[in-house]
Amino acid sequence: MKVKYIDKRHWRRIIDREYTEIKVNNNKFKGIIGLVEMRKVRDPLEVSVVDQNIIVADDGYQWLQILPEKKRYSITVMMDENCNPLEYYFDINVKNITQRGHARTLDLFLDVLVLPDGRYELVDEDDLLRALENQEISNKQYHEAYVIAHQLMIKINADFPAMQDKIMYCFHKIKRKSEGRQPKKRNKFKPKFTAKQGASNSKHQQRHDKSHFKKRKKRNHQPKSNHAQSSNNKVSSRGSGKHHKTLKDYSKYIKK
Repeated sequence: MKVKYIDKRHWRRIIDREYTEIKVNNNKFKGIIGLVEMRKVRDPLEVSVVDQNIIVADDGYQWLQILPEKKRYSITVMMDENCNPLEYYFDINVKNITQRGHARTLDLFLDVLVLPDGRYELVDEDDLLRALENQEISNKQYHEAYVIAHQLMIKINADFPAMQDKIMYCFHKIKRKSEGRQPKKRNKFKPKFTAKQGASNSKHQQRHDKSHFKKRKKRNHQPKSNHAQSSNNKVSSRGSGKHHKTLKDYSKYIKK
């Protein structure tokens, strides 16, 4: 049974590459998404899909790798240098292992190839039969491969555009990661300022100012010696109206 790593670490055709990987767990997708960006390849790879010859690997091409959790298939979307899908490759698997940094599949040999227009074909049936004859897989696994493949083909027949939409969601998510553009998140500890909150904050500031003024007033009127009190009384009798402001006089300094 073949083990396939989605980062293409063992593929000798690629000379230089960039690989990005994320794990997603939301209502749209659960599993691993990987993106292999081929900077330099030894030579282009040309394949035949539904009697159509297509170059699927070349300098600047990208392969989107989608590894859903708890599914028996994985998807490779082969894209050109302009991110246009060229082929959708569905691998039928025994198991998907969604381990960060080591995401891989246990391949069950049978594959479904799909063109962007929705035409598809089932391939590698000879490889599946050979694996059964060589006792690499069991009779149960042999039949399971066909069941999973036919379920996929029914789904492709019914609504392939909906499948493409989900695939492109995965592509845009991993592309943001590969380009280092993370969506901005509002700090949950700093909620947006509203008019209602502004009025509340103003009232709180007023209470704070009143309390602060009372404390200052108490500190300024602590008991003193008789000599100091008599001296102060003379000063206060000459300028009591000017130097001892009331709370109302401070209203113009209070933020409203």
